Amino acid sequence: MADQVEHVISIRGLVNRFGSLTVHDGLNLEVRRDEVLGLVGGSGTGKSVLLRSVLGLHGPNHGTIEVLGHQIRHHQPGPHKKWGVLFQDGALLSGLTVQENVELPIALHSDLPVETRRELAVLKIFMVGLDLTAASKYPNELSGGMRKRASLARALALEPKILFLDEPTAGLDPLSATEFDELVRYLQANLDLTIVMITHDVDSLFGICDRVAVLVNKGIIVDTLKQIVKHPDPWIQEYFGNPRAVRARKAAKAKAKEKS
Repeated sequence: MADQVEHVISIRGLVNRFGSLTVHDGLNLEVRRDEVLGLVGGSGTGKSVLLRSVLGLHGPNHGTIEVLGHQIRHHQPGPHKKWGVLFQDGALLSGLTVQENVELPIALHSDLPVETRRELAVLKIFMVGLDLTAASKYPNELSGGMRKRASLARALALEPKILFLDEPTAGLDPLSATEFDELVRYLQANLDLTIVMITHDVDSLFGICDRVAVLVNKGIIVDTLKQIVKHPDPWIQEYFGNPRAVRARKAAKAKAKEKS
């Protein structure tokens, strides 16, 4: 029982094959309640495949996946009302306004009155730092940063327990990316969210992640950033030894020292 409380996602023996190509071979991963877990890996290591497997959008060849105590099966209803997803491109419906996009999952998964749905949608829009002028706009009228925030508002529409983010700062300028990271951390702390974030942004990794999961050799290595940078795996050493990663690590340390 204690294990179920501590871990909101449990993956055991996951195997994903595409023809003769094996992407994951016996992968094990447990995600702790209320943590921000960063997921990284080289091209072809199956980051998106892993996310799609957890969401039930891809059927693995072998293995089990449990989310919030529910076993996930391909194309079968899981606890989807308890998770929110921010896809890399935002995936907002172009024919709907921001408010209508945010309101849509509430309309699909609840029987709340129309006025209540609208009020909840507005609340989520405010929560991610947008205002009513943005609420009435269509996705193509928004900047990249605003689209990310609108997509995040929609992901939060059903008050999820888990938030999945796929490259949330991709395409943003450094200032917007930092602001988005700070928003994610603020929401995680105040809404008691567990966050799983696919990212290549080392500033995000060092800035807001509690642990990092690295996809290597068809499996996964998980640890705190302090420990993962010491791991001898060649890809990990190259990735975290990159000058940009070293700068991000130093900046995160300096920021933590300022706060203390």
